[in-house]
Amino acid sequence: MIDRAIKLFGTGEPLPEQRRLTAGPVTATLENGQLRWIKLGEAEVIRAIAFLIRDCNWSTCPPDISNLEIEERDGGFRVSFDALTCTADGDLPWHAEFRGTPDGTIHCEAAARPEQDFRTCRTGFVILHPLDGVVGRPMAIEHVDGTVERTEAPESIAADQCFLYVRAMTHEPLPGVRATIRMEGDAWETEDHRNWTDASFKTYSRPLELPWPYTVPGGTEMRHTVTLSFEGRLPSEPAVEGGPVTVTLGGEAGPMPRLGLSVLPEDAELALSVADVVKQAGPRHLNCRIDLRDAGWQKVLPRYRELAERVGAEVVLEVIIPGSESPATEIGRAATASEAAGLRPAAVVVTPAADLKSYPPGTPGPEGVPSGQEIVGATRAAFPGVRLGGGMLSNFTELNRKRPPAQLLDFVTHATSTLIHACDDRSVMENLESIPHIIRSTRAFSGNVPYRIGPAHIGNSFNPYGADYTPNPDNQRITMVRIEPRHRGLFGAAWHLGYFSEVAKGGLEAATMASPAGEFGIAYARLPHAQPGLDDTSGVKVYPVFHVIRGLAGAAGARRVEADSSDSGRLRCLAWREDGRTRLWLANLRDEPLEVGLAGVPAGAARLWMLDEDSFEAAIRDPAFGDQSQPFAGDRLTLRPFAVAQLSVGG
Repeated sequence: MIDRAIKLFGTGEPLPEQRRLTAGPVTATLENGQLRWIKLGEAEVIRAIAFLIRDCNWSTCPPDISNLEIEERDGGFRVSFDALTCTADGDLPWHAEFRGTPDGTIHCEAAARPEQDFRTCRTGFVILHPLDGVVGRPMAIEHVDGTVERTEAPESIAADQCFLYVRAMTHEPLPGVRATIRMEGDAWETEDHRNWTDASFKTYSRPLELPWPYTVPGGTEMRHTVTLSFEGRLPSEPAVEGGPVTVTLGGEAGPMPRLGLSVLPEDAELALSVADVVKQAGPRHLNCRIDLRDAGWQKVLPRYRELAERVGAEVVLEVIIPGSESPATEIGRAATASEAAGLRPAAVVVTPAADLKSYPPGTPGPEGVPSGQEIVGATRAAFPGVRLGGGMLSNFTELNRKRPPAQLLDFVTHATSTLIHACDDRSVMENLESIPHIIRSTRAFSGNVPYRIGPAHIGNSFNPYGADYTPNPDNQRITMVRIEPRHRGLFGAAWHLGYFSEVAKGGLEAATMASPAGEFGIAYARLPHAQPGLDDTSGVKVYPVFHVIRGLAGAAGARRVEADSSDSGRLRCLAWREDGRTRLWLANLRDEPLEVGLAGVPAGAARLWMLDEDSFEAAIRDPAFGDQSQPFAGDRLTLRPFAVAQLSVGG
């Protein structure tokens, strides 16, 4: 019997405790030393206020909290605690106090005093602003010099910081109600967090134009305060959360995208070992990467050819060139080696190695990087007749800062990872909100050029911001990691469905998600690190995400059906028409049961397939588990935590 936590999350790491707090009509949730989901009535005003410490690799390090005190009385609250944040670069002790008063004001104060010099890329209060009610809406920005700027939060994702040297920000979360958040103790600035697939704007201290990492001298105190206050006619009561979610089906829309998998050179041999299982998932393409900086990079090409033949998928060849010679020479070398290996890709994407690293605003990039036009010309010559993609093998962040010559390309592409800034369960799922913004922003500068996303993973396939991945030997929830345990659980299956639903609604040509095997795999294989609950269970062949990939890959080209969730933060849905039937997929994004009402579902015999904690063990042993549906009648169903379901209706 596999432990329930392993089924849901792939890890037995305990979940953080949560406490809902009330300050008059305002509610907030205390979790792991942060105030989250600060709401005025039903309107989310601030997504989080947190005192965060990031190490020299930009990884956010969790605090060890002690002496926690919580008082609630007279319509308000007071929270205080001590904390110790330990990083590879040193330890930082700090103390915090949060107060909420009956008029809805929330005041947060934190003080840190390292015993020795402490190295960090960022330490201080970070404020996250939600997208709903903020994107495209008026804001007043008070700067540190006292001037006030009347502006709007950007619709398209801003490549650079939105607001600089900020002291306070005011917006209207409800008609006639002004919310002001004021920061003291440093200068703050705001960046568009959607760049990194985060569903927020982020206001943080210490401007990026200053050097980083930097040192907080031992024995000195760093003290920050943040105050949220309101003006206007406030609701009289806090909102009540929860309740059923309704899914409504509409008319037919565009075609469903193609779905493929990503293969890194170090995983090619492992992928071959599970090729027969992966074939059953039916991926339409394999994004296969070569890095010409690696010794013996040519040796992986015959493995890619064999893998594609055995799986029955096209190859999209991702080529990283060193940039030490001309693009024509380096790309020509890759083409010659591919031809010698008998590998004829359906598409090629080339990127200079320099573009794999991030260069924040104000930071000069490397010299001598070939232009997009040079790379396009050299690739067309080296791979005649092959579709050419351009963009970034790194995150949308870099695509937005260095935009490709889209008019010269056959498609635009970029990767995403959702563990850059936050790693808790709720944030990872919330980040799905950013995908339509990324799609809309990419189309704003690429026009009608076909668009692909991928590789798209929860974890990081590489680290653009530091020297290496953050290690994760204990299968924890950690930022900037490649080993991400939730990929192996029901959580990962639900996340992949939620992500692909946005890709489909955005009208993309294709998405590349997950991998044949390895940390991002769909087929189970023994790995150098432990996979709790799976390594000691007999007969395991696939992870839950396999069944989602199998179901979605088979829908390529089918006509999508409009499907709307009344609460996309808790439930994601996707529907299409296939063989005369409507297929509706649902994913519960929360760790609590969810009642779902169905509207607009066509008449006809219905069958329901369910992947949840009860069916988990049967599902991981049987690649064909997705064929096992049961008759269904009614207009309502219940999804258990992180469950994925398919309802098939029609003749």
